Amino acid sequence: MRLSSIIVFASAFGVAAGACLVAASFAVTLIEDSSEIGVRDALDDANMAWAEVHADGLQVFLTGTSPSEVLRLSAQTSASAVVDAARVINNIEVTATRKLAAPHFSIEILRNDSGVSLIGLVPASTDREALVKTITTLAGSSGTVTDLLETADYPMPDGWSDALDYAERALKTLPRAKISVDANRVAITAMSDSPAEKRKLETDLRRRLPGDLKLELAISAPRPVITPFTLRFLIDESGARFDACSADTPEAKERILRAAKNAGLKSTPECTIGLGVPSPRWARAAETGIKALTELGGGSLTMADADISLIAAQGTAQAAFDRIVGETEAALPEVFALSATLPPAPNAGDQGPPEFVATRSPEGLVQLRGRVTDEQTRTIADSFAKARFGSAAVYSAARIDDTLPRGWALRVLAGIEALSKLSNGAVTVTPQNITVSGNTGNPTASDEISRLLADKIGEGGDFSINVTYQKQLDPVLGLPTPDECEAEIKDILATRKLNFEPGSATLDASGSAIMQDIAEVLKRCGDEIKMEIGGHTDSQGRESMNLQLSQDRAQAVLNELRSRRLLTSGFTAKGYGETSPVADNDTEDGREANRRIEFRLIRPEPVKPVQTTLEAAEAAADSDAESPTVLPDDEGGDTGSGDEDGPADTAPPEEQSDSN
Repeated sequence: MRLSSIIVFASAFGVAAGACLVAASFAVTLIEDSSEIGVRDALDDANMAWAEVHADGLQVFLTGTSPSEVLRLSAQTSASAVVDAARVINNIEVTATRKLAAPHFSIEILRNDSGVSLIGLVPASTDREALVKTITTLAGSSGTVTDLLETADYPMPDGWSDALDYAERALKTLPRAKISVDANRVAITAMSDSPAEKRKLETDLRRRLPGDLKLELAISAPRPVITPFTLRFLIDESGARFDACSADTPEAKERILRAAKNAGLKSTPECTIGLGVPSPRWARAAETGIKALTELGGGSLTMADADISLIAAQGTAQAAFDRIVGETEAALPEVFALSATLPPAPNAGDQGPPEFVATRSPEGLVQLRGRVTDEQTRTIADSFAKARFGSAAVYSAARIDDTLPRGWALRVLAGIEALSKLSNGAVTVTPQNITVSGNTGNPTASDEISRLLADKIGEGGDFSINVTYQKQLDPVLGLPTPDECEAEIKDILATRKLNFEPGSATLDASGSAIMQDIAEVLKRCGDEIKMEIGGHTDSQGRESMNLQLSQDRAQAVLNELRSRRLLTSGFTAKGYGETSPVADNDTEDGREANRRIEFRLIRPEPVKPVQTTLEAAEAAADSDAESPTVLPDDEGGDTGSGDEDGPADTAPPEEQSDSN
């Protein structure tokens, strides 16, 4: 009885529990379904069909991929409006956005007398501290460096390092400038003290330009002050030409050149625009003078400030000369004064005028010949020439003639000074004329000589100038490029090999002359050139001894250059031993070829893009070493003797020594 009662009660509780479980399960399912349907409807109403809804008990899970972070949060807000926000679990992902483009990196370097300012955005990998330190050194004690740079953590663009390094080097020579630096491009805006300085700066900056870097130059120069303000125009048997041309404005220049073309000028000469004009009517005076010379049929027109000298061609009719001179005097603007000369007809019995001749050879040797008035004039002329050209370069052979006209000494000194403006040529001084002819590397030499003679010999003095500008004589444009320097040294060593004494780093007797020729090439190459002097040996002897000998020989060549007062801060000496043969070491000719010295131009390292660690490792594994440019040069030399190993070492020590 008792057992039956327990069973009945237990059964009743079991049935009740089962009913409760069924009811609870039904309630949970009802809640899940209603929550899921409600949230689904809310999301559909909000046009978020991309969102998925899944209810698990009281929690509602949102999944799917949202087009943006904003829509992801909006989906959560819509779901929270239907069920308690604490029950919403937001597992929505966001569509991957495109990788943000790197910003535009650039630096503006502004330099003036008060200091340097750095403005711009640079990659985080740029050594900003080193950059500021370098700029601070350039600024010196006269200015401060203001660092206004910002950084961004993006890869360094290609060409950035090259551009920045070039800008630093350019800043050394530009005390007043704005330098804009971008990847693969540098733009320089600067001021120079003169047109000549501008030309030199432009040439130097272009010569230093590395690789594919683009350079934009805008260097301005003030107009030169021309003293005296000079114009010289001639018409003779060779045609019409300018020896000198000056103008105060571009419009004046055009008027003067137009008048010259009307007079028969065929070429388009340089006409310097400068300061110092004696009158704003300079162009009108020049036009009037050129027209008068044209009507005379030949002669010379010289304008020095407000003084105008008109010398007619020999044989011009007196009546025509008087008429044209009178009309010209009336037409000239105020301030200008005209001096006109009609040379007399030559005397048949005349044996020629006395003369003084100064010549300068391409090697720089100067000879003074002809006549001077007295011993004092001869001494002064000799001293003046030695001061201009150097004592060792002047040879004087002038004789004394006390019948020379007044002013002869002044004309002689003016002629010597004119000669100093030529690389080579001659000056002939006569009582009526000074003739200057020759070659120069200065494109404005003709103008300078004209101004000089017009100022020295005064009103009415006649002179003629036939000066040719040659680019190779130009101390700026005539400089060889680094590649040309390398090629010139290669040409020297192609036919004249540097040899050393056996087993040593001492050049033989012929080495000094060869080194002098190499030094002369390098002197013309400037101080910025960077070269490696590499020493090489053949394979005879121990490898360690060969390596040391090649290093000693390369250093000996570098020391030879230094002893000739060359700046060698950009030069390095490196021994390669027997590691880079250019011929077979099994033959005597091959060993001779392998004993050498090579001059190799050091070029800027190419800028590599920033890589990940894995990419860098792969690139290092796949890259090939760049082959150096080889120039046949000094003989590098093998060892003299030693305990050699292997087949090549079986010969006695004296047979293993360097044959040179």
